[in-house]
Amino acid sequence: MKNIILGSALALTSVFAFGQVDRTKAPVPGPAPEINIPEPIVFDLDNGMKVILSPNDKIPKVSFNLVMGSDPRLEGKKAGLSDMAGDLLMSGTTNKTKDQIDNETDFIGAYLSANSSGMYLSVLKKHMEKGLDLMTDVMKNANFPESEFERVKKQYESGLFSVKTDPSSMMSNAMYKAIFTDNHPYGEVMTEETLNNIKRQDVIDFYKKQYTPAGSYLVIVGDIDEAQARKIAKERFGSWEGGVPYEKDYNKGISPQGNRVIFVEKPGAVQSVISIAFPVDMIPGDENQIKLSTLNKLFGGGGFGTRLMQNLREDKAYTYGAYSSVDVDRKGSYIKAQGSFRNEVSDSAITQFLYEFNRITQDMVTEEELSLNKASMAGSFARTLESPRTIANFALSTYRNDLPSDYYQTYLKKLSAVSENDIMNMAKTYITPNNLNIIVVGNKDVMESLKQFDADGNIEVFDAFGNPKIETNYTEADISKTEVFEKYLMAVTQTSKMKKANKKINKVKTLKKNAVVVPNQAPMELKMTTYFMAPNMAASKMEFNGMVLQEEKFNGNKGVTKMMNQQGGFDTKEMTSEEIADKKKTAAIFPEFSLLCNESDFELLGVENRDGVDMYVVKYIIGKTTTTNYYNKENGLKVYSETLEVTEEGPQSITAVYSEFTDFKGFLFPKKTAQMIESVGMTATLKEVEINGKVDEKLFEVE
Repeated sequence: MKNIILGSALALTSVFAFGQVDRTKAPVPGPAPEINIPEPIVFDLDNGMKVILSPNDKIPKVSFNLVMGSDPRLEGKKAGLSDMAGDLLMSGTTNKTKDQIDNETDFIGAYLSANSSGMYLSVLKKHMEKGLDLMTDVMKNANFPESEFERVKKQYESGLFSVKTDPSSMMSNAMYKAIFTDNHPYGEVMTEETLNNIKRQDVIDFYKKQYTPAGSYLVIVGDIDEAQARKIAKERFGSWEGGVPYEKDYNKGISPQGNRVIFVEKPGAVQSVISIAFPVDMIPGDENQIKLSTLNKLFGGGGFGTRLMQNLREDKAYTYGAYSSVDVDRKGSYIKAQGSFRNEVSDSAITQFLYEFNRITQDMVTEEELSLNKASMAGSFARTLESPRTIANFALSTYRNDLPSDYYQTYLKKLSAVSENDIMNMAKTYITPNNLNIIVVGNKDVMESLKQFDADGNIEVFDAFGNPKIETNYTEADISKTEVFEKYLMAVTQTSKMKKANKKINKVKTLKKNAVVVPNQAPMELKMTTYFMAPNMAASKMEFNGMVLQEEKFNGNKGVTKMMNQQGGFDTKEMTSEEIADKKKTAAIFPEFSLLCNESDFELLGVENRDGVDMYVVKYIIGKTTTTNYYNKENGLKVYSETLEVTEEGPQSITAVYSEFTDFKGFLFPKKTAQMIESVGMTATLKEVEINGKVDEKLFEVE
């Protein structure tokens, strides 16, 4: 018995001795697994289209992804044409209106979308034929109705106003301009001028050139076999005709000679958006792409363990996040590192970005950080293989980018083989720490501190669209600032003398306006009601389906704002004494009337020509809000309004465009007001105006 116990003890000792894990050492990774990616079925049609099929019968759905084969085109004075054409593709055909297309798509529960480079349909198998009817009708017969062209153009006009207040859009425009220049399609940015140059016929001509079967790809994924796919491809797409695809080589990106600093002003900004960007000479499938992607992953490509996050967030606490990315494209590739930083640490953040770019080219990465990031990349790649659409997209990329046939099958092996020396070689090959574009979007107060980073000590100032900023040169006005307001008030009261305008406005004791507000980002209608009671009481209410979303009341001495919160209640804020004093300065049926009566200080900057129209530009500051109004010199009506309000959360930019001035009860009011609040757009349509009707004083009561 004793021997049995002793033998058992020795056996257990042996197990523990050999089974104990040394946790001070990282486990040695095993060999990269073999990837068994099913071969897609590929065949060509006589018209030059290549069809890629990836059957999968797990779900009774089928998707059709049509990808055009043309290279991007330079658009010059009509920059933005391709985007606009893409947005208009679903606006109607010679057979169906936009509403009919939308309704029939919704009825069968399908998803159909289109842009300038292709179309995508996802549909239940039982509705596949109906879905293909809709898809191929748009593909062959899009007719771009004039009404839809004007509607989308208006949306673009509103969007361009939002660009001027959106730091992300400003940064993107400046970066692409800096890297690719105007001589590359990626460096072209739509402006108000180029939008106005685009006509409906330009859109039609682009569509006819772009949508052609030669060189295009049709990727089919889902519950469909080869015989069905061949039959559908031949019957639905085989008879489609068109010209040859457009091919063009462009620059691969321009590297600056010495570090280059570009600044874009975002008035009142409390944070700077900083991007360090530069081109890399690489195309998809390059033998170094996986190695460079691995470098990017550990440098700043995601997660809290990257070098940028560890330095700029965890160590310095300059930001919530700092990231990097590598974008590899057939027509131009680049690397960028980016983050948002408090104004007071903007220069310090750039110093740390440059430090990390230098460090990655000089110090060998550790085995541990490399292994962790390779494991993360391998896991992400493996998860993508769970989608049957991935397999088809791999095939599309293989053919379109002329990749080796086993490129994706050997991905994990190549990733596993990336060494510390490879990372150093990639850094020295592609990263030049002294030839970077340093782009900053923010408050002009930080500009002086940026000069130290430019090779020549000179900062280039860009506008919101990535072009060199040209200071506005106002021409001298032919009337005084008071006369600008008076001309406007005579125009809206439809009188010929200011005395008559004053009399007409003073007769207004109450005013009620009803408008419908449609947000650009959501297909919903809001009801906006505004009230005025002489001499200076005002109230407004925004509702959705009878539910009040926000409300403001001002009784002439006190004011309050209420806004619905996520819990269904209201956040209430009383106006401060300063806000009450400011409110009194503009409380009237027309703010200009109140400003004149209160003898408020306002400045006539001069005359500016916008879109071929001369406008008087008037600026005034009330409290923490700066307003700049633009009045048509010919008829006196207000066309634009730009407002910058400094709030506790930071600056808030509001831009409004007034149009379709209509006679309501003897006064002219803009029937349409397109407004951008930062990057959120909405259009208000004035439906009804009631003057000197019964308005309950309780509407203005402040509890």
